[in-house]
Order: sequence, then structure tokens, then C-alpha cells
Amino acid sequence: MAGTAFRPVATRRAFEEITAQIRDRLARQALKTGDRLPAERNLADQFGVSRNTLREALRSLEIAGLLELRKGATGGAFIREGGGDAVVAGLSDLYRLGNIRPEHLTEARILIGTEVARLACARRTAADLKALEANVAEAEAATKAGDLGRRAEIHYEFHSLLARAAKNPVLIILTDALMEMTRHFVEAVGYQPNPYVMPSRKRLLAALRAKDGETAATEMASMLKRLQRFHLARYEAVTKEGRQ
Repeated sequence: MAGTAFRPVATRRAFEEITAQIRDRLARQALKTGDRLPAERNLADQFGVSRNTLREALRSLEIAGLLELRKGATGGAFIREGGGDAVVAGLSDLYRLGNIRPEHLTEARILIGTEVARLACARRTAADLKALEANVAEAEAATKAGDLGRRAEIHYEFHSLLARAAKNPVLIILTDALMEMTRHFVEAVGYQPNPYVMPSRKRLLAALRAKDGETAATEMASMLKRLQRFHLARYEAVTKEGRQ
């Protein structure tokens, strides 16, 4: 493992100091993706803690998406490739708890989605455009078949593909989190026929082909604001029915 040995810990919540030291190594890039931490016994000796305390710390880092714990002779604790699973799960939990309200969610979608569309026009590759075109074609087929649930899933994927075309990992993670929360929201209010999303998608594709960021941003903002009004009205109606 790169870097010097870890320091012994001596606090009541030793596992927190263990995770802090490992996070510090990651921040300084003394640990990198794919690196394997020392064997459990060795690591527990370095920190001066029991193996149970060490396992608690490693498990918390696994939940946070920083480590992958593998079993077997070639197993151990490995630094995971960067990803936003923990952020997505955390924000989804906040939505379920009610800390993030539907009006917060829809507002954030407008703000982030608009800028993602603008950046995607400037940074998209031919492969990105091809994937987005295939997605729109698939969504059109699901719409014609009347499969509203499948259509919604394809629409969520469109936003994720668009964020990846923008080439910004923060926006990718935030978009994935927003789509996961939106999935819960739409499932709660019910899938409804929606005649204006597909025409908007085609106009957006035209802007992406032309790399016209302002037109793409305007189109995305207009479509998301319309969806916001539609979904919040549905939410109010469903909530009112539930109180009666």
C-alpha cells in the first residue's frame, strides 16, 4: 500500500478516526482506485484497535461507496472506482423522509437540467448523440405501445445520458440522484399520458446536433417547468384525496 503506516487511534469512537485517516489518504491520493488495504489483522494492529472495531469502520466506508469488501483468498478491502451511489442513496432517503419536498425536487430539476442541456451541446460526442437518439426512438415506441411505466424509465435514462454528455461528474451524480427521487415521486402520483415530452425531445435533439446550447437550455427549461406544473398539480390532487 502506498504511504506510511496508519497511526494508532485512541478515542471512544475509534472507527470514526479510522475512516477519517483513510479518507485523508484518499484526498492526498496516497490511496487510489484499485489499491488494496493491508490485511485485516495487520490493519487492526496499525490502528491499535480490535478487529471488530476495524470491521465497523471498513463497513461504514463500504456503505459510503469508498471501499469494496471482497471475500476469499484474493479478497480484502479495495478502494472502489469513484461513483455517486452513496450520494444518490442519501438524497433518495432524504426525499423519502420528507426533508426534500416535491417542490424542492422539481425546482432543482429545472436548474440542473437546463445547465446540463447547455453543456451537453458544447461537449457531446458523436457516440453521445447516437445514444440519445436511440433513447428517444425507444421512448417513442413505448409511447405508441401505451407502456407508460416503460416510457418513464426511458425518460429518466435520457437525462442520465444527457448528463454524461456534459462530461461533468458532479452533474452526473446530481442528475442520477434527481432521477431516482423523481422515480419515487412519479410512482406516488401515478403515471399519466403526456403529449408534449416527445416533441420536446425531438427539438432538443435538433439543438444537440447543431450544438446550439442556448436553444437546448431554453427547450429543456420550458419542458421541465411544464412538467413541474403538471406533477405538482397531480401531487396536490393525490394528497387531497388521501386526506378525505
